Amino acid sequence: MSDAYQNRVNKGYKQFIQMVGEARAEEIRSHWNQISPAFEKFVLGVLAGEVWTRPELDLRTRSLATVAGLTALGRPRALALNIEMALRNGASRDEIRETILQMAFYAGFPAAWEGLQTADEVFQRLSV
Repeated sequence: MSDAYQNRVNKGYKQFIQMVGEARAEEIRSHWNQISPAFEKFVLGVLAGEVWTRPELDLRTRSLATVAGLTALGRPRALALNIEMALRNGASRDEIRETILQMAFYAGFPAAWEGLQTADEVFQRLSV
C-alpha cells in the first residue's frame, strides 16, 4: 500500500472514530478486516477518508442523506450503523425518524417500515 493511500486510510479512521467513538470504531474495523482486509481499507480510505471528510456538507446533513439512501435501498445492517453515526453527528431521534418516513413515498412503505424498525432497535440499544 502506498504512503498516500495509507494516509487516506488513517484520515478515514480518525473520521470514523469521531463518528462512532474509539471502541466502536475498532470493533467495526476489526470485523471489516476479518471479512476482507481490502474492504476495510477501501471503506476507511475512500468512504471515510474522502467522502465523509468533504467540506460541502456538514456531518449531520451527510448522515441524514445516508440514512435516507440506505432506507431506500433496504440495507438494515448499514442503516443501523449510520443511524448510530447520525446520532453522534448531531441528528435527533425525531429527525432520523422523519428522514426515514420521508422515504415511504419514494422507496415504498415496506422500506420505511424496515427503516423505522431498525431505528427503533438502535435507539433501544443505545438508550436514546
